[in-house]
Amino acid sequence: MSTEQPKNPLHGVTLEHILNELVAHFGWPELGQQVKIHCFQENPSIPSSLKFLRKTPWAREKVESLYLFMLREKKRART
Repeated sequence: MSTEQPKNPLHGVTLEHILNELVAHFGWPELGQQVKIHCFQENPSIPSSLKFLRKTPWAREKVESLYLFMLREKKRART
C-alpha cells in the first residue's frame, strides 16, 4: 500500500533535517525564543533536542509548524 502525500511538505522530511534547517535559519538563541523549550535555551544541541522532540508531541508540533512558516517565508521572499 502506497502512502503518497504529494501535498504534504513534511512528507519524507526527517525531524533531524527540520531541526538543522531551523538552526541554520534562526540560530539557537532565536529558535529558543520562537519555541520556548529548555533544550533550545540551555546548552542546545541537535542530539539532545531530537531526543526531547521525539518524546514530546506538543513540542514537535511547534517545531514542525515553525519549519512550515520558515518555508513559506523563504518562498515569499523569492517571489
